[in-house]
Amino acid sequence: MRLSAKLGLAFAGIAVLAGGWTLTAHARNNSETLKGYVTDTWCGVNRDTKAPSVECTNFCVKSKAAKYAFYNLADKKVYILNPQEMAGKYAGQLVNVTGTVGTESQKFKTMRGDGEGLTITASTIAKAN
Repeated sequence: MRLSAKLGLAFAGIAVLAGGWTLTAHARNNSETLKGYVTDTWCGVNRDTKAPSVECTNFCVKSKAAKYAFYNLADKKVYILNPQEMAGKYAGQLVNVTGTVGTESQKFKTMRGDGEGLTITASTIAKAN
């Protein structure tokens, strides 16, 4: 193989690696920290007037086919909160969620009818002060 071809392949490899690093850095930069309640998709629409309880949140997830959700205090919206197992540990609590908000809306049932919202994929969930 000629030297110019080898150099061309080397530069192409470097460009691919740099692009991968850029995408990884971009994904990390989209992570944000939000404060709100771990609630459920069934009752989450009521969080602007009443904080959730552990009992109600877990009841709705088990008996209303609801999912654990996050009620963001800043924008007053309900987001499906993933991973569900992690979210369940904080049911009914005021938390800080660090994660990435998805871009595609998901449909869910609420006590007021059909609802929809984005998903937050949490890297950490911690009790808020």
